[in-house]
Amino acid sequence: MRKDLGLILAVLAGLVLAFWSEQPPRPLAPDAPATVFSAGRAMADLTQMAARPHPTGSPANAAVRDYLVGRMTALGLTPQVQSAAGVRRVDRYPGPETFVLGGQVQNIVGVLPGRDRAAPALAIMAHYDSVPGSPGAADDAAGVASALEIVRLLKLQGTPARDVIVLITDGEEGGLLGAQAFFDQHPLAKRIGYLLNMETRGGGGRVQMFQTAANNRQDVDLLARGARHPLASSLTVFIYKKMPNDTDFTVSDKAGVPGLNYAFIGRQFDYHSPTSTPANLSQGALQHMGEEVLGVARLAAFDPALPARGPDKTYSNIGPWLIAYPPMVGWGLLAVAAGLLGWAVARARKAGTFVLMDVAQGLGAGLYLIAASVTFLRLARRATGAGFGFIEQRHLLAQAVRWEVALALVAFGVMTYAAASLGRGRGRFAAAGLAFAAGLACSAFGGLDPVGLGAGIAAAVAALLSFARPAGVPGAWTGGLALALLAAIGMQAAAPTTAFLFAWPILLASALAAATGLGAGKSPWRLPILIVGGALGLAWILPYGHALYLGLDLPELLTIAIWLSALVLWPLIQSEGDSPRPRALAIGLLAAGFIAVAVVRFAPVWSERHPQTSVVQFVIDHDAAKAWRVSTSPKLDPWSAEALGPAKPALRELPPLTRKPAWATPAPMIDGSAPAISRTVGPDGRQGLSLQGPGARVAFIRLRANAPLADVRLAGRPVTILDQPGRWTVIRWVGADQVTLDWTTKSPHGALEVQTGWLTDGWPAGAAPLPPRPKTIAPFDLSDSRVDLASTRLEW
Repeated sequence: MRKDLGLILAVLAGLVLAFWSEQPPRPLAPDAPATVFSAGRAMADLTQMAARPHPTGSPANAAVRDYLVGRMTALGLTPQVQSAAGVRRVDRYPGPETFVLGGQVQNIVGVLPGRDRAAPALAIMAHYDSVPGSPGAADDAAGVASALEIVRLLKLQGTPARDVIVLITDGEEGGLLGAQAFFDQHPLAKRIGYLLNMETRGGGGRVQMFQTAANNRQDVDLLARGARHPLASSLTVFIYKKMPNDTDFTVSDKAGVPGLNYAFIGRQFDYHSPTSTPANLSQGALQHMGEEVLGVARLAAFDPALPARGPDKTYSNIGPWLIAYPPMVGWGLLAVAAGLLGWAVARARKAGTFVLMDVAQGLGAGLYLIAASVTFLRLARRATGAGFGFIEQRHLLAQAVRWEVALALVAFGVMTYAAASLGRGRGRFAAAGLAFAAGLACSAFGGLDPVGLGAGIAAAVAALLSFARPAGVPGAWTGGLALALLAAIGMQAAAPTTAFLFAWPILLASALAAATGLGAGKSPWRLPILIVGGALGLAWILPYGHALYLGLDLPELLTIAIWLSALVLWPLIQSEGDSPRPRALAIGLLAAGFIAVAVVRFAPVWSERHPQTSVVQFVIDHDAAKAWRVSTSPKLDPWSAEALGPAKPALRELPPLTRKPAWATPAPMIDGSAPAISRTVGPDGRQGLSLQGPGARVAFIRLRANAPLADVRLAGRPVTILDQPGRWTVIRWVGADQVTLDWTTKSPHGALEVQTGWLTDGWPAGAAPLPPRPKTIAPFDLSDSRVDLASTRLEW
């Protein structure tokens, strides 16, 4: 009973500490002292910028640009507007097509002069455009408002050692176009020696410094000196490099400019959503953004030298401290952990509480815990009925707290079930059957799931091998720690900057093992030590689990947090003797978890605060002289079905507007000018293409040549496309209703197939109006727009 109470105390204390550590600071009011960052002051700018959606090329975006020019002028930055074409080829999409993002952008660039005008400058960067349909209060009005307040404070401090360039980019949402145009074309780009970028992927939470350039030793040193409440780790830098996500920092990093990239990612329902309004933004997150970037910006602006390049560091925060060290130190930490564990084993053997066979069973229980966690978490995700994708996931994001609680119950259920089965030593067939049944059940939702089935089989095998006889805590805990130690050694060898994620909990658990005789010592301090150590371990581990939950729609990755939590809690959760209570508790937790999953699946979640998305467009095919009402939503809600009209919707391909078939119903034609496609020949013999959609803001262009083209230029910018005959190139162009393409070719004869779609914001006046939307449904992205399609074939 005392151990059960100890487990409850450790878990509750760990949860409280973890929750407390994840809270952003209190926002300061507009009348806060002038020498500190105030979210209240920043909100004045943010409210002006995020009054309405303002995508690149829209009148609303031009109004935001003019407002920012005025604000930067008032700050003494002498801003200039860089009007340029930004072009990026994107190679991360697999498939038989080449993708290019481009557009006409208007960056705003201002300079706070420093004492040494020739020294490498500091740049503070954020973007002012929003996605269509979203006011963008977080993404990225929060970053721009923070930049303005930070520059005010830097100016108040005096003349910096170097110039501070304030770079407010356009077209980030269109494909990092403003940053690309700046670093390709602006003369100030070559002067930047260091850059701080501010982004968001949600509407709240603590801000995290999640990305650095390579060789970040002094970057981390700068962060440690400047951060007030740091949230950063070398793990996020490693993971972000493997992800397809990009920010403007991607462009500056590729240009060889080092720096730090910041973002907050809580309240993800509001990301790119109509609900990303000033009222829904967490001002605490804004306060944290400003405070963290300001601390580093002050050092980078006023220090005699900017950070130099040096070998990457391993780092993470523990509470308010940022712990950083060279990766080789990780081997020393693992050696200390192994030494502590060896000492604990020697003491337990001397006391007669250590059984060697238990070690093998503990290792097997660890494998069971890993495989079963993957199985049950994967089953929980598939059982929600929510599809996988940005739009499909919104059903879960609308009830993010409830969904996270469901996953936590399942996770703790699996952990306690593994520990109970090992300690009691009976029921191996029940444990194997439960895991195998869960693996099979994964395929009951959405078709065959080989990952869930494979993990279930692996867990069943581990159960049969590990739960045949009772195991004592000392040997079982040793086996679990030995398995984790092997994993940490592998991480240290393959990706040393990530190994701290395992090394630090293993070091703590080994210290607890040494201090408590592997959990079986006779000291009266044994239980208090295990409770305090378990709580502190959970307080550090759970925020990483929360970050995995927020950042990736892959709940099975939470297995890492479950495994690490088990390392520091094992003596408290493993049952001893024949008591059925621990296993009953585990079954109860699993049952509660899946009841919560059922609630997540069936509970009504759409509301005015969390509306369902809808995307409806009026599409005219000028070649076929036909029109359609179209929805690109994966599933049609009742309102969208009504908006498409009385005819039964059918899936229809509409290149180049969509890559996948979209729901469509026939509609009466309306008046309007067809997009213009014409061939041009320059005085130097270069051939070209002029494309125009009068009044449009976005163009979708699909091209395929039957002969290789060379020296291709899109809006005057070089881009490597159309060099492979027969391969389609897809271009998405924003911010202008005209675009040009020109090239040279060695082939005297050839042909170019051209498909275009021009999007004009707003439902066309000549079409029957859309039905009134309920407050629980909101237009999303490019909804409520007109698209004109036209195609041709040019020959030479």
